[in-house]
Amino acid sequence: MSRYVTRDWVAIAAAVAVPLAGAAILLPWRSSWPNTNVALLLVVTVVAVAAGGNRVAGALAAVSAAVWFDFFFTLPYERFSIAHSSDLTTFALLFAVGVAVSQLAARARHLKRVTVEDAEYLTRILDSAAMTQTRSPDAVIQHVRQELTGLLDLRECRFEYGMLIGHPARLEADGRVLTRHGFYPVDEAGLPKDELELRTFSNGRYCGRFMMFPNPGARPSRRARLVAVTLADLAGHSVGAATPAAT
Repeated sequence: MSRYVTRDWVAIAAAVAVPLAGAAILLPWRSSWPNTNVALLLVVTVVAVAAGGNRVAGALAAVSAAVWFDFFFTLPYERFSIAHSSDLTTFALLFAVGVAVSQLAARARHLKRVTVEDAEYLTRILDSAAMTQTRSPDAVIQHVRQELTGLLDLRECRFEYGMLIGHPARLEADGRVLTRHGFYPVDEAGLPKDELELRTFSNGRYCGRFMMFPNPGARPSRRARLVAVTLADLAGHSVGAATPAAT
């Protein structure tokens, strides 16, 4: 979690510094280049920040680029004022285009991350499904335990056969977490600090449950939680296939 916080602060710092650095580099050509060219080059600095940061950093970079364009490249120089209407139009366009491009870049980065994550999730499911065909139920359970530990950011995970003792929070089939007090806001608060169960079934028959203990601050995405449910189902299928149904 601290890694993401640090990265966000670096992105925000870059949102202020990179457009300023770009403006400083272009300053020697202030008298010879039209301001429209300068504005286009400053948009490049906004894109650079947005590509490596987040939406907030991209929007802040657009503001920074517009401000430094006003300060350094519009008359009167070194003042936050604009004398010519053409420069005012360029300023407004720089800001609007910078915001739009930064948000598009952030959206593209998000889609790329989702694509990579989905490919990783699919690999986890396929590998686990293949194991159910060739390995023992215990081996499948151990494999799924390891997968759940990484997927949900757990400090501990164990499997209990055929036991339903106590009333811990439960990860449901739809990815939500149910407690005795109702559904828990995982997307806002992260996983509950106490134990969390994930039940496994085979053809509707209860087989056991994974007892999970999340790390502090663990906040897996809804997609990650749904993949966890799928992996648990595969483990349940393996256990159920090896255990004759009661008659």
